[in-house]
Amino acid sequence: MKNSYQQFYGQTALISGGSSGIGFAVGRQLANAGANVWLLARRKENLEKALAALPRSAQQSHGVLVGDVADWEQVNQLMQQMKQKVGLPDLIINSAGITQPGYVQDLSIDIFQKMISVNYLGTVYVIKALLPDLIARASGTIVNISSVAGFIGVFGYSAYGASKYAVRGFSDVLRAELKPRGIHVSVVFPPDTDTPQLAYETPFKPPETRALSSTGGVLTADQVAQAILKGIIRRQYIILPGTETKLLYHLNNLLGNAIYPLMDWMIRKARS
Repeated sequence: MKNSYQQFYGQTALISGGSSGIGFAVGRQLANAGANVWLLARRKENLEKALAALPRSAQQSHGVLVGDVADWEQVNQLMQQMKQKVGLPDLIINSAGITQPGYVQDLSIDIFQKMISVNYLGTVYVIKALLPDLIARASGTIVNISSVAGFIGVFGYSAYGASKYAVRGFSDVLRAELKPRGIHVSVVFPPDTDTPQLAYETPFKPPETRALSSTGGVLTADQVAQAILKGIIRRQYIILPGTETKLLYHLNNLLGNAIYPLMDWMIRKARS
């Protein structure tokens, strides 16, 4: 691991949503590569367990930040605290996210607001709090976690998908604006991944969504984390974990508007 990810040795990484799932898997692999890993999440108990599980040498300094990414004041304060303690991070992974599937007519307005607040604005807030210093330093890597539902409309994910499309749109603009300033941006589109979040959402999925989900494989969080770190090393903007994700992404781009009749056919098949 250290040989494969040597460039991360000694770097400082900030990971929102780092107490579990993809965020923790990335943190563990970075820590194993010799990085200093700081995890941001809401629940102190979960963060402390995650911190204790990170590989650590005498040279490494890991830490946790307890706060809600959907609260700008909290995020800004925590980022200033981190800069004072360990300096500006070299690598920022925005992995904090929630989901709630369901038929659009059954999802409350509150759910739509939560998806935007956590998944989209939570990404914006972390970046905005650190961006002036990143620009002044003229270096750094920002990785935003979107979803397959962030480039293709997935049945049952109206609230979640819209928030992940927003992450993609924000990342597109960030890439264009920050590349000339020496800051690399990546956006990741994971498929279904074996995480506590996937376990939580499964009972809420409409039957059609469950049928569509069953046609594809589920990746492990470690598999997605490996794809992310390899993508960073290769300086990729678009990171597509898993063969199915790559196929869907390229089919979507290749087919254009023809993707919609294909999706309609898949949904009819799922409903039958």
